[in-house]
Amino acid sequence: MRRIFLALLILGGAITAYGYYTVRTVEFVPDVSTVAVTEGDIVDTVGATGALEAVTTVQVGSQVSGIIQELHVDFNSIVREGDVIMRLDPSLFETQLEQARANLLRSEADAERLSVAVDDAATQLRRSRELAAGDLISETELEAAEVALRSAEAQLKSAQAQIRQSQASLSMNEVNLEHTVIRAPIDGIVTSRLVDVGQTVAASFQAPELFVIAADLTKMRVIANIDESDVGRIRPNQRVTFTVDAFPAEEFEGSVSQIRLEPIVTQNVVTYATVIDAPNPELKLKPGMTATVTVEVARRENVMRIPNSALRFRPTPAIFAALGQPVPPELQVGRRPGAGGTSSGSGPARSGESPTGAQRQGAAPGGAAGGDFGPPGGGGPGGFGGDRGFGGGGAPDPERRQRMMERMQQMSPEERQEFFARMRERRAAGGGGPGGPGGPGGPRRRANAQQGPNVPAVERGASTIDALFAPIEVEETNGRVWVLNGGRLSGLSVRLGVTDGTASELLAVDGGPVPSESVPPANRDVESLRERLATVADAAARAALEQRLAALESATPAAPATTAQTAPGTIEAGVRLVTNVSTPDAGSGPAVGNSGSPLIPQFPFGRRGRR
Repeated sequence: MRRIFLALLILGGAITAYGYYTVRTVEFVPDVSTVAVTEGDIVDTVGATGALEAVTTVQVGSQVSGIIQELHVDFNSIVREGDVIMRLDPSLFETQLEQARANLLRSEADAERLSVAVDDAATQLRRSRELAAGDLISETELEAAEVALRSAEAQLKSAQAQIRQSQASLSMNEVNLEHTVIRAPIDGIVTSRLVDVGQTVAASFQAPELFVIAADLTKMRVIANIDESDVGRIRPNQRVTFTVDAFPAEEFEGSVSQIRLEPIVTQNVVTYATVIDAPNPELKLKPGMTATVTVEVARRENVMRIPNSALRFRPTPAIFAALGQPVPPELQVGRRPGAGGTSSGSGPARSGESPTGAQRQGAAPGGAAGGDFGPPGGGGPGGFGGDRGFGGGGAPDPERRQRMMERMQQMSPEERQEFFARMRERRAAGGGGPGGPGGPGGPRRRANAQQGPNVPAVERGASTIDALFAPIEVEETNGRVWVLNGGRLSGLSVRLGVTDGTASELLAVDGGPVPSESVPPANRDVESLRERLATVADAAARAALEQRLAALESATPAAPATTAQTAPGTIEAGVRLVTNVSTPDAGSGPAVGNSGSPLIPQFPFGRRGRR
């Protein structure tokens, strides 16, 4: 009997525990993730890779062929201009030089012999003329004497030309003999040697490369390959930092000196070579090193930095429900104050950055989800169609789309043209697309619109095309951030400037007071009751209000005094911006219907214990 009673007692306890842990409910306390606004520098950069090389590099070759007889330099040798660095075997060229000298002597001897012949022919002609004057010889003999003189003179001129040809041949052989001695063309360092003693140099068709001499290794340059999507933001004299694998802990500096217009196409990827000058006083940088380059496009110092994770946050109705507050009116209708920017907290779509999933889903006020969660087709201010179903982003309602298509089909061409012109004017006025006028997805400005007479680039007074590039304009974008003010989620429209991919520059704020992180706000209901209590004179009413106020104060955790910023156009460093709020659907501890074993203790800590 005792055993039966013990078994029933254990069974009853098990059933009681199972029922308690099955039907019990735990109050859900959402987790709110935040990031702080910081003050510091923001640098917008462009990344690339390139190869280091000397500013001036000379390839030393040979104009004559021969066998290398002597080598006077090696790798890393320091040479001066005119120093002998190599000799070829001169025996063949010396023989050719002696032969040319002999040919010159023979040509001179022939010319001297012909000069004597000319003098003899002139004497014979003079005698023939004297005899012809006394009719002692015929006219034919006189003419023969004249012809002999002219022939001797012509042969003398030919011999003199042969002398000049022999002199030229002699000079050429002397030059070839000098070319067997290879000298350094500049002051520098030998960075490459491609030959050895005894090797035959053949210079029949082109001059072979023997050495490579770098003029000055204290001045280096990086040839970086900039992608075509980033080359529009590169300008001369921009600051550059780069690293090399040989010194991973050190950072080297330089500046952009040239953006070459010749495209480099590799597997359908177009890049442009950008020359970056870099000093090398310690000779740490060596030719051929691979440099990881970071070009500084824009820099802002000591500015407020908004983390981009806060700009990407987009609250949903489930988040507002978890916080116990209604959805703001501007989000219910798919609109928001300060239209023309990005969606609520989705962040600015920056050039060179790919939009995140949240940005693609809500990149415009309106659209399929009504901006954040408004009605389908709710166009943003100035959007295409306004409230008629063609919002600035997202897909319109199918029924509205069908009605719009039928309406368009019934229009005449003139009416259709007028309709589109009116929509373009409305979009230009209100910036209905995502990003506002000129923003990503919005109407783009015509970059090649001619403002005046077209002046050719060669007539604009610049020595290089780099001097004609216009300065870079920093694009300002709109965004939205969310803060917890008295336990309530409120949004602030912000104007953003330069971004580095992780944080964006805060230019201006359009919204209500921003709480200071050091002093959290008090419960709004308590403050409201205190204000009403100060205005009520009836004793019974005051007693009821005091009783209700005491109940609220006992249920509300004690909090220090609260302050709020009085200037809505600023956000101070340290303010916490919301990046995520957990909801019951995402899981938050023990839930109803927990399948855990009733015999294992289930402690009801949930989210409250990990705050």
